[in-house]
Amino acid sequence: MEALCHRRDKIIVGSYMGFLRIFNPHPVKPGDGTQAEDLLLEVQLREPVLQVEVGKFVSGTELLHLAVLHCRKLCVYAVSGTLGSVEHGNQYHIKLIYEHNLQRTACNMTYGPFGGVKGRDLICIQSMDGMLMLFEQESYAFGRFLPGFLLPGPLTYSSRTDSFITVSSSRQVESYKYQVLAFATDADERQETEQQKHSSGKRLVVDWVLNIGEQALDIRVVSFNQMVSSLFVLGERNFFCLKDNGQIRFMKKLDYSPSCFLPYCSVTEGTINTLIGNYNNMLLVYQDVTLKWATQLPHTPVAVKVCCLQDMKGLIVTLSDSGHLQCSYLGTDPSVFQAPKVESREMNYEELDREMKELQKIIKEATKTQDILPKSEDDDLKVTAEVSFHLDAISQAIDSEVRAEVVPSVTVKITVQSRLAVQKPKLSVCVQPPLALTCDQFIFNDIGPAVSKTVVLSAFLKGNCPPAELEGNAIFSYNTPTADFNPKGVPRVAQCKFRLPLRLICFPAQPSKTANHKLTIDTNKPPVSLVRLFPDFSDQSDEDQVNSLGFQFLAGSRTTLLASKTSQRYRIQSDQLEDIWLIANELTLRLEEHFKKQNCKDFLCIFSGSIPLQEYFECIDHHFELRLNAEKFQELLSERAIQFRAIERRLLARFKDKTPAPLQHLDTLLEGTYRQVIALADAAEENQANMFQAFVKLKSATHLVIMLISLWQKLSPDQIAILESTFLPLMQDTQELGWEETVDAAISYLLRTCLSKSSKEQALTLTSQLSIPKDTSRLKKHITLLCDRLAKGGRLCLNADTNTQQAIIMPGGCTAIPESDLEERTAVQDPTPIFTDHKHLTKQKSKPDKWFQEWQHFKIVKLLLMVMAL
Repeated sequence: MEALCHRRDKIIVGSYMGFLRIFNPHPVKPGDGTQAEDLLLEVQLREPVLQVEVGKFVSGTELLHLAVLHCRKLCVYAVSGTLGSVEHGNQYHIKLIYEHNLQRTACNMTYGPFGGVKGRDLICIQSMDGMLMLFEQESYAFGRFLPGFLLPGPLTYSSRTDSFITVSSSRQVESYKYQVLAFATDADERQETEQQKHSSGKRLVVDWVLNIGEQALDIRVVSFNQMVSSLFVLGERNFFCLKDNGQIRFMKKLDYSPSCFLPYCSVTEGTINTLIGNYNNMLLVYQDVTLKWATQLPHTPVAVKVCCLQDMKGLIVTLSDSGHLQCSYLGTDPSVFQAPKVESREMNYEELDREMKELQKIIKEATKTQDILPKSEDDDLKVTAEVSFHLDAISQAIDSEVRAEVVPSVTVKITVQSRLAVQKPKLSVCVQPPLALTCDQFIFNDIGPAVSKTVVLSAFLKGNCPPAELEGNAIFSYNTPTADFNPKGVPRVAQCKFRLPLRLICFPAQPSKTANHKLTIDTNKPPVSLVRLFPDFSDQSDEDQVNSLGFQFLAGSRTTLLASKTSQRYRIQSDQLEDIWLIANELTLRLEEHFKKQNCKDFLCIFSGSIPLQEYFECIDHHFELRLNAEKFQELLSERAIQFRAIERRLLARFKDKTPAPLQHLDTLLEGTYRQVIALADAAEENQANMFQAFVKLKSATHLVIMLISLWQKLSPDQIAILESTFLPLMQDTQELGWEETVDAAISYLLRTCLSKSSKEQALTLTSQLSIPKDTSRLKKHITLLCDRLAKGGRLCLNADTNTQQAIIMPGGCTAIPESDLEERTAVQDPTPIFTDHKHLTKQKSKPDKWFQEWQHFKIVKLLLMVMAL
């Protein structure tokens, strides 16, 4: 018999009578009998069951299947279930996927990813006459006889060393490499003839041998991690732990006759626990060679496993030779008590309504005076970043892709000042690609009180495109000691932001008179000389630079900045729309800083032109086209890889065939397919690099559009933050979650909430699954609609109450613009809103659940505020 537990909390038992049973036990009270619903499946097979295993035995899928070994047959089944209306109505059944008729009587089997294959398991069966038969899922691979074989012993597979380990009748532990088995002489006959001795092929050679001096009952492999694994052998009187090379790690002499064992990784690092059952009905727990626990069982265990059933971890499953299956645990009784359901009672909704209004008033007053989370002391630890005013004399740029003679770099000095002692300090510095740092991770020893640490690093442009942001962030994580002497301490984080200079990515150039894209920014103050605003880009002696400056990006186009002599206007022009963003942003920042030094508080920048949506849509289409190309390359690579593996299998079959046969140009086809795979991989890599550059340019253009909308509508900082979180939700763009579908979902939410014009739009539901769209027409339509709603007086806000008021007070008596064809059909078919206004919930006692949940939420917040006040 064999008992086997799996992570899905099922127990599979096979018997010599041909019965295959699958159990899912439930906890019972002491003295209760077996429950009928514990047995999920019972099937009587025609032959005795020698062994059962669960693994990835079917090609084309990574789902788990059940392998059943009979004396002359190997069968692989799929176990499936059908849900019933009640729990005991669920039905389970097995379906035969494939089977192998064995030419020799089987003894045992093992499985694993032989040869390092990924996503599937191969099976190795040991016969009674010493032949190892290997099956590659549905097909038979080869068979090899073990040298000097007399009687079969336990067999296992070590994935770390890719070898099979068994104990021979000579009482020796022997290890055979899978590669040696694969290239050894084929074992068609038991006795070797003179012709076989002189034929081609390698003899089967053992990798290593260890004499243990006794017969083994079982053998197991346990891995600490990917680097370390141990081999455990249970003998008749001793228990061995071996290394991968066969050396003894430790051994334990037993004072009893063992019947079964199970080694597993311990919670203590570097140690292994082992369960050993004996014929005295005892179950003992060892940690390495130390006995940690011993318990009495009602039967003699012949198989033992550890599993998790019904959210109860660490259950021990034992099986006796008479078929007695038991699930037990060590220690105290686990809590299986479930609180009874509270009987529903009628509620006074008017009283709850008054209480909820009071709670709302308390929460509003509390949020005005204090934050939800307590702030730490600012004087405990400070992180400051200082960016050098001048570029490095000797550039520190490393592996830059910029096609320039010299790629400049700038020094950033970060200082950490601590008033208290801190533990496990770590500093992480990050900038947005394509910017890069010479070093971005710093790990310190424990810092004492009143000690400061300083690190110096350099930033430079690594990618071949201008960045979308010049801001960087320094994050310092540490632990502070506690009063209760907790060795781990309390984790805390301190951070600071810094801004890199514009000279890092561009240099002065001659202004250009013509450009494809032009933007004009108005101000309410007299124009300022560009020499005073940009002293690092201008020559003091050149009078022409008073009203015009040129900026040449290291990896971009030339951008020109013009200042009007008579009006209060500034013009930025460039051949690329995305290159305008950094110059326009730098202009507004330096203007604000200039007038702030003059104590001018009413300075404003205004944009009265038209938003360049068409040029912005071109950036979106270019990025989306590269995403579609990436999907096409992925599909083509998958097809060519499948074709390449199919040709490889056919060539391997021809090479293995004893009778030589012509290749029929398979080698030519293999070489051609290989060249196609390499060409497609190179094209996909180039497309990935282009998509990264397109995403950076799209972020720059998005920043520019957000700035123009904010200057156009005079948005507050909170509204600008909403726009930025809507248009720039992702730091990285991937095929699984791209910019287009994410931004479309965010804009759709705004159009259905704060920018909606009627309750019909608020009633429309959003899809919960984001996937790459077919085109960008819907996204561009939503962006245009967003600008149209803002132009008609819409206000960005995420408060639910404000959203309702916004839908009422928005000017313009026109009807709501439908977002898509589906909404147009919905508006025509169903003119009434789906949901009622939340103000009428007190009159509808048939649906109080949502209202009652809000009331409970407010009570919890009130309790939190009271605790914070104490």
